[in-house]
Amino acid sequence: MLNFGEYLSELKLTLQYHDELNPKIWELPNERYMSDPKGQDEIMVPKVRERLLQIAYEFIDFIGVDIIVDDVVMTGSLANYNWSKYSDIDLHILVDFKQFSEKELPLYEELFRLKKTLYNDKHNITIFGYDVELYVQDTSEPHTSSGEYSVLMDEWITKPKKEDVEIDTTLIKTKSEEWMKMIDDVINDAEDEDSLETSKEIINKFKDKLKKYRTRGLEDGGEFSNENLVFKVLRRNGYIQKLFDFQTKHADKNLSLKERYIY
Repeated sequence: MLNFGEYLSELKLTLQYHDELNPKIWELPNERYMSDPKGQDEIMVPKVRERLLQIAYEFIDFIGVDIIVDDVVMTGSLANYNWSKYSDIDLHILVDFKQFSEKELPLYEELFRLKKTLYNDKHNITIFGYDVELYVQDTSEPHTSSGEYSVLMDEWITKPKKEDVEIDTTLIKTKSEEWMKMIDDVINDAEDEDSLETSKEIINKFKDKLKKYRTRGLEDGGEFSNENLVFKVLRRNGYIQKLFDFQTKHADKNLSLKERYIY
């Protein structure tokens, strides 16, 4: 657990708020082509867009199956005013899951999850020092980020707005520590299960609970809702990754056979 001083330091570094979008990623339209560029929406720096599309296409190829891609979208804090040196580039590959049959869908969902993990573990791709995180998103999946940019179409889907932000650090600290303990407890519960399916069900139910908690906060209060800030603290301190790492490690253990030596 973090002490309060360390916690405040982490929070302030992670949750910075700026008057402009990150200038390494965004720029105003070229003055040569616009009579009055002031007040216009920022666009993605062309070399950044080109590289992100290249990364997206490589990842789609890495998935290894034919899928119809509707869009490639950047979202998260680097598509907003709350970016920091800890931010990453959230690159979502939008796919209409209706193209899969009811029987195929669970297999494709598991494939996308595994390929995401394998690709991110295998590669260490950064854009100006920011990690690129890839994710296959169903087009019907609600996404409540206040900043979404279509890299494919080179235009904003949802343009972020500047907000007056007040952060209740004491509440976020309390809630973060509660969730950290819950994550530790649920991992211990799942670890005690011999059945891989039961263990997976325990972890998946908890991940769904955490996702709903964050989504509710985003819908009600946006990027700076207490729920979203708690999630960011959990992620920043490795607790989200801890869930995924346990799930993979426990699955490997249950699927393995150990050789018995007969003397």
